[in-house]
Amino acid sequence: MSSVLRSVVTGVGGYLPDEIVTNADLAKFVDTSDEWIVERTGIRQRHRAAPEQGCSDLAVEAAKRALAAAGRTAAQIDLIIVATTTPDLTFPATAAMVQRKLGAPIGIAFDVQAVCSGFVYALSVADGFVARGLAKCALVIGSETMTRLMDWTDRGTCVLFGDGAGAVVLEPGEGTGGIEDRGLLGFALRCDGTKQDLLYVDGGPSTTGTVGKLRMAGNQVFRHAVVNIAEGVEAAAAAAGVPISSVDWFIPHQANQRILEGVARRLGIAPERVISTVAEHANTSAASIPLAWAQGIADGRIKPGQLLLLEAMGGGLTWGACVVRL
Repeated sequence: MSSVLRSVVTGVGGYLPDEIVTNADLAKFVDTSDEWIVERTGIRQRHRAAPEQGCSDLAVEAAKRALAAAGRTAAQIDLIIVATTTPDLTFPATAAMVQRKLGAPIGIAFDVQAVCSGFVYALSVADGFVARGLAKCALVIGSETMTRLMDWTDRGTCVLFGDGAGAVVLEPGEGTGGIEDRGLLGFALRCDGTKQDLLYVDGGPSTTGTVGKLRMAGNQVFRHAVVNIAEGVEAAAAAAGVPISSVDWFIPHQANQRILEGVARRLGIAPERVISTVAEHANTSAASIPLAWAQGIADGRIKPGQLLLLEAMGGGLTWGACVVRL
């Protein structure tokens, strides 16, 4: 039987800033309450980066933990992809800053911008390098400082988001081409630019010259999320050749507990197979999937050899899914 090259996840790491902001903390200066937030979103707290911490700083900490889990060092990295919508600077790429701060050698480094779907998009891009023998040790990082985009007078959005970073190490591994292989087995990526006005930031360097604030039509995003994500998940599972019923763990983007439950119900995935960190982390955009993945490994639920299903939806609207065997 001939062999194929797969992109294998050899290490996962997450990092959350020290400061925790509870719903009660927000209620001191936002017209809201713990009960209102929990009932509608399932969120109880979120982490907030310190004023001196940039997106790249969070990314570096997550990367260090992923590298340690993989038994690799910064000297071995030849590809860095950072998924983020909150970069330190307009340019250079946050990935270039991560390369410098880690002390990684000259190699490939760039960012991917697909908002909350960014980590799934970035995994797919990295797979194009690793599974074709163009990279031997890749870092794929989702890192966000979403609290910097908040309008703190808009209770419908400012309570939803938090800061954090998650990272995985990808390395090439031999497989048979079957569903028992370790590695990235199937993807589905989507974008519908006609839905831009449902979730966006009202600023940018070529329009307003400002960073802008996040704006969202929450009810419409919720409606699109459940239908679109389910379609993307089914397409990714079909591309991987695996039935959804065989998935050990569903690791969704942590946007809203009601969305997580709605998608799982539509796909026939039991609640006990869903990794949910939204109560503790809130929505950390591109960081949410790797953060939940790292949490599932840390608490012993996710084990080597298991089949994982990742999905996300974000501004654009973008959405996507990925099937991985750890």
